[in-house]
Amino acid sequence: MKKILIIEDNEDVRENTREILELSNYKVFEAENGKAGVETALKEKPDLIVCDIMMPVLDGYGVLHLLGKNEETSGIPFIFLTAKSEKTDFRKAMESGADDYLTKPFDGTELLNAVRIRLQKTELLKKIFNNTSEEINDFMNNAKQAGKIQLTSEEREVCHYKKKHIVYTEGQRPKHVYFVMSGKVKTYKSNEDGKELITNIYGPGEFLGYAPILEEVNYKDSAQILEDAQLMLIPKEDFLQLITHDIQIAKQFIKIITHNIIDKEEDLLNFAYSSLRKKVAYGLIQLFEKNKADEKSERKYLDLTRKNMAHAVGVATESLIRTLADFKDEKLIDFENGKVILLNEKKLRNLPY
Repeated sequence: MKKILIIEDNEDVRENTREILELSNYKVFEAENGKAGVETALKEKPDLIVCDIMMPVLDGYGVLHLLGKNEETSGIPFIFLTAKSEKTDFRKAMESGADDYLTKPFDGTELLNAVRIRLQKTELLKKIFNNTSEEINDFMNNAKQAGKIQLTSEEREVCHYKKKHIVYTEGQRPKHVYFVMSGKVKTYKSNEDGKELITNIYGPGEFLGYAPILEEVNYKDSAQILEDAQLMLIPKEDFLQLITHDIQIAKQFIKIITHNIIDKEEDLLNFAYSSLRKKVAYGLIQLFEKNKADEKSERKYLDLTRKNMAHAVGVATESLIRTLADFKDEKLIDFENGKVILLNEKKLRNLPY
């Protein structure tokens, strides 16, 4: 049962909202002001929060700000309730990082639709971003037990590569599938003028180089080490034998590929239709997802050159630098020793324009 927290100082509105949600089989928690709402959210970890904006003690913007700073609550979908309906009010609510905005008075259907859509979107994002690593672990564990063909580091050659080493180049015939054990690898394409577009960045637990083997074609892009890396080399013949002779492993690998395709489709839509700010924000989020947080501070960071970052996002380096400066002024990111530090993930994900 999904848990929903209502933060509302008007008792009639709060009770009416609670009844509607409980009749739809949600477990509901209540708070009569922003301060109590923050305390309840930290304790109960609801799946969604419905929050009034104008409240005593702490208003809705303050609630969203405080919960956004906490790692355990920063990703909770947030719906604002307000009696104001001006465009400027809506923009301020969305720019603060809210996921949706309902104007009072609202009917039950409007509320339930907003809740359902936000919960469904959150579940979809969890599947895309979280399941892949679990599927890769299952794939590797099952592959390890799949008869004579094994993919573990004990049986396979593991190569250590330094930064900037070229793993393979466009047009070469593929001989291996590569499994990243540590470090990072970028794949990229270059045009006739030598301009580069990064097609992907791979980190620990990810495969690369399998597509041309499955398609029986030469490499369509090049691969280069971004930071010192260990790659497991899986011979083409063994890889093909494994996925063609063990149906369970083949199914799991297909699921991994499917997630990659979903990511690529989203990348293309973002590149084609988004503004420069949203392109850069989306690209940064994708890069932060692939980076582990700093062990001491647990902050997410990017340690890439601005050129590589721009190539990965698909914008000009100058445009990226200007947009990063804007994001820093808006306190979405910060710079530290050349690294880009993530400050407000939720707001960066939900830029309105």
